[in-house]
Amino acid sequence: MANNHKPVSDYVRSAFFGFEDSLVSTCGFIAGFSIRTSDKDLILLAGLIAISVEAISMAAGEFLSEETTNDLSRRRTTKPLTGGIVMLFSYAIAGLVPLLPAVLLPHSIAVPAAIGASFIGLFILGYFKGRITKRSPVSSGLKVLIVGGVATVIGILVAKLIK
Repeated sequence: MANNHKPVSDYVRSAFFGFEDSLVSTCGFIAGFSIRTSDKDLILLAGLIAISVEAISMAAGEFLSEETTNDLSRRRTTKPLTGGIVMLFSYAIAGLVPLLPAVLLPHSIAVPAAIGASFIGLFILGYFKGRITKRSPVSSGLKVLIVGGVATVIGILVAKLIK
């Protein structure tokens, strides 16, 4: 008898990965890009391009890796197209979290607001991860915030060093 929970957990993994990766990489990109320019139209354009390209790339990678896993195991444990779609939407939605403050707020507070929104998003994501996995939601939230936050800060520091 097949494990009916396996595909669901794979899709939860895809969603978590998409949300987390987008919060970190999009925030780092938006913050770094905003350090170089205060042009809101350019920030919006670059942010939308980055989110679109990365969401499609992540969806394609998820689709191909799930298909490869199915091929290696010689059975269909997941639906690769569904995993790719879950990844696409989770990445795209999470990418809006740092982009919206960057384009809607005055430039003087846009970058800190984008970073703050992403950090709050990381904590919330980890909190729900803890609830789903029956672990401490607060500890899980802090762990995702710290791991994702460190990656975000490193990206921003690189942008500042290059400036």
